Amino acid sequence: MRIIVIICLLAMSGLAFGQDRYVLVIHGGAGTILRTQLTPEKEKAYKEALKASLMAGYEIIKKGGSSLDAVEAAVRSMEDCPLFNAGKGAVFTAEGKNELDAAIMNGRTLEAGAVAGVTVIRNPVTAARAVMEKSKHVMLTGKGAEAFAREAGLEIVDPSYFHTDDRWNGLQRARKLDSTRQQLDHADTAVTSAKLGAEHLDYKFGTVGAVALDRQGNLAAATSTGGMTNKKYGRVGDAPVIGAGTYADNATCAVSCTGWGEYFIRLTVAKTVCDLMEYKGMSVKDAANELIMKKVPVLGGDGGLIALDRKGNIAMPFNTAGMYRAAIKENGEWEVMIFKP
Repeated sequence: MRIIVIICLLAMSGLAFGQDRYVLVIHGGAGTILRTQLTPEKEKAYKEALKASLMAGYEIIKKGGSSLDAVEAAVRSMEDCPLFNAGKGAVFTAEGKNELDAAIMNGRTLEAGAVAGVTVIRNPVTAARAVMEKSKHVMLTGKGAEAFAREAGLEIVDPSYFHTDDRWNGLQRARKLDSTRQQLDHADTAVTSAKLGAEHLDYKFGTVGAVALDRQGNLAAATSTGGMTNKKYGRVGDAPVIGAGTYADNATCAVSCTGWGEYFIRLTVAKTVCDLMEYKGMSVKDAANELIMKKVPVLGGDGGLIALDRKGNIAMPFNTAGMYRAAIKENGEWEVMIFKP
């Protein structure tokens, strides 16, 4: 009887079963992010934006809110910031449009929602959650997703809302680089890469995401992106593909990826991290490294991911020059990082 009473008291106090452990991790994209390319002012702006996103989600789980609410809030914060390739800061397609993708997943139920190729939804991550909670589907695309968002009462904006001069100028640079690459199509690959430099890969990157563990022990993941600069034919990357760029399962971990989406799709990176943990008994760090530091590069892909297991252990590997990332734990200690350690 005494044992039962003690267990009940511990559970009520939040000390039992790891329920007082809550963690939030976010990323703002990976790529050729060099110290020489960021002015002190720009670096400060990125760090402040990452901290704002971190705190938006942390305040929710700190007060006992759900991991789903936390990752949505964190990603919405970055979608509203023009510094990141998501929402307001989305890159342009070859047609000069902004086409947005997002996904969210509940690790407790394995429910998921996603939208792809949307152009008028202010916060695609919220649309993804609406798909998960208010429809029978997992992914909606284009005009259909936008019609659904209107019916769900989400905020709709004019496409001009997403226009930023930095991203428009980025499109012009990407067009020039793609034109140069086409002229070098028959050249040796090494020569081509040397002529174009690292920049010809960098515009393929840019995604934001969050993973969280709440007081109830539930995991969640969310990812949002504007995709690839100068993308054509309605191209969709890994971010909204459940299992590729986004995945969460209470039994293993929550994952949000960033990088060259085609490779992450081919390797179903997010789900494979979870599978390595479940079937091979690997730690979240080892499983994440296996994908990002080994399997993705072997195919020729670049990028990174953030992952969080059910015990609150964190992994943030990337094989690029940098990755915007941040994390905070239940003790309130937080860290914002951009470059390699």
